[in-house]
Amino acid sequence: MNKIHFPQNLEETYQARRRFAFEELFQIQIVSLLKRKKWKEARKTRMLKLEKKVLDNFKRKLPFKLTNAQGRVIDEILNDLEKERPANRLLCGDVGSGKTVVAAVCALAAFCSGTKTVVMAPTEILAFQHWQTLSAIIGHFGVRVTLYTRSRKEEPGDIIVGTHALIHSKKPFEDVGLIVIDEQHRFGVLQRKKILVESVKTGGFFPHFLTLSATPIPRSLALTLYGDLDLSLIDELPPGRKKVQTYIVPPQKRKGAYEFLRKKIQEGRQAFIICPLIELSETLDTVKAATHEFENLSKEIFSDLSLGLLHGQLKSKEKERVLTEFKEGKLNILVATPVVEVGIDVPNATIMIIEGAERFGLAQLHQLRGRIARSTFDAYCFLFSNSRSLRVVRRLSALRKINLGFKLAEIDLSIRGPGEIFGTKQHGLPKLKVADLTDLDLIEKARHEAEIIISGGPLSKNYPLLVKEIRRKIG
Repeated sequence: MNKIHFPQNLEETYQARRRFAFEELFQIQIVSLLKRKKWKEARKTRMLKLEKKVLDNFKRKLPFKLTNAQGRVIDEILNDLEKERPANRLLCGDVGSGKTVVAAVCALAAFCSGTKTVVMAPTEILAFQHWQTLSAIIGHFGVRVTLYTRSRKEEPGDIIVGTHALIHSKKPFEDVGLIVIDEQHRFGVLQRKKILVESVKTGGFFPHFLTLSATPIPRSLALTLYGDLDLSLIDELPPGRKKVQTYIVPPQKRKGAYEFLRKKIQEGRQAFIICPLIELSETLDTVKAATHEFENLSKEIFSDLSLGLLHGQLKSKEKERVLTEFKEGKLNILVATPVVEVGIDVPNATIMIIEGAERFGLAQLHQLRGRIARSTFDAYCFLFSNSRSLRVVRRLSALRKINLGFKLAEIDLSIRGPGEIFGTKQHGLPKLKVADLTDLDLIEKARHEAEIIISGGPLSKNYPLLVKEIRRKIG
């Protein structure tokens, strides 16, 4: 305390601030670990077990080989599911790393143990994608996968895939042993809590929880934001995946980008054109809108090609129709809003143009770009931006040079800060006085020390002053 108020030199100031920052982060980690401990100790669940021969059979039937990272996290999660206390795990992986396959293995474990799985997705497009994928991957094991959205409410099967509509179901889903939530940050805390409560009305057992996130964030930051969850990372992409070649395109080279796109379509490929807005805005007159671009491109630039339009305001059946036509190759180009950020899997689509790229964060741009990194074909992403801001140039240049989502997340964190990336209220970012969530090294150290303290026995007995201070701060 004396050195931070009366330092002899800058080094003493730095060390004193670092000491206070560590204490702040340390207390956050203690609280997170206590929450995790309480979750595991206060609830009983059904044990979900998957026999090795069933898992081996599942792997044999896949049209591809699992990566080492997928194998590792499958072992981690299955180990959790076999316990008497409910799993509460976050599975974080880059775009295209194969999280859905891991979720399928867990759902198969639930099925083999006589319980149902609920898969909750943030959009109908993503729910439909999961329904198709899960049906294809484990349908031949006798698992019935059903869809439950606002526009399509099928009778519950062994795996129920749905959207927010699951929360508003008039009767609870029975015998739920596992809940999978995709893209946790798109659901509020109360929404997640409600589906948890609804799911245990009939059985009295708490389901296991698996949360998927395709938003790669640095491990240490994940431990702070989601510290009460166990963390699994898929840090490896399937072999053969090509890096997306990314280019920042100045206005004078737009015509050349269009010509390149046409050439690739003539070779049999497909393309996305992403616009920030659905309709033109009077206040944002320089920002491209999907509906306007669709009309312009269909009539002027690519009148000889087949184009489709996809955005969030379309009715569910229209979205489904457009998406199906694009997947079947009936459409050459899909003009869309960022609704395609998650859930669109079309391996033949290998070109993407992103209009108004400066309006997106690095993580979102990387997510969008991930839509064209689904095959062994060369993939190309063109970033169109009118901004000359150094901050924007730095962000887009990072995307051009780096293909690893976790590395980009660290850069995004340093450029924009966690509050702008995640939204303080929605993500429950801690209000820090001294510490900085970009100080990843210090977060790791605080986590390590907190784990040692928690594993050492009762806090109230061993560290009464620490308990008193934590209670004072969190109430």
